[in-house]
Amino acid sequence: MDNSVHIIYRNYKNPLNIKILINLRNFCKKKGIKLYLSNNFKLALKLRLDGVYLPSFNKNTRYNCFKFNKNFDIIGSAHNLAELNIKIRQRVKSIFIAPVFKKKRFKLGIYGFLKLRNFTNQKLIVLGGVTEKEMNMISFLKAGGFAAINYFQKKRPL
Repeated sequence: MDNSVHIIYRNYKNPLNIKILINLRNFCKKKGIKLYLSNNFKLALKLRLDGVYLPSFNKNTRYNCFKFNKNFDIIGSAHNLAELNIKIRQRVKSIFIAPVFKKKRFKLGIYGFLKLRNFTNQKLIVLGGVTEKEMNMISFLKAGGFAAINYFQKKRPL
């Protein structure tokens, strides 16, 4: 498996099942895949996960009381300049910028991504509407990578 693949475990609808999370952690460790837990520093640290994911709606910057090991990463997502500034204050390592290609009610677009890239040195990752057609565009944008749910669901083995 490609070691540049990472998994973010986020489940906002159901209560968190620790057993499933531990099994997923063990599987990821065996395969060399990084595992991030959404919005829960304490549990991510307790289970010795690779890091935590802070979604765009998480604007809290009061997590500095936790003691992190050097391999613990904080990643997050943003949709505009205000959210990007919050992620910078939260000291995230990588920021998912969305939606770049997706055509829902709001589309940041290529120019929006390029504008946001001018405001930070953090690694920016393209998210939203990624298809085979946009793969060349991602390298043109000099993005740190891409994230996609539907793209991988279509590409996965049956």
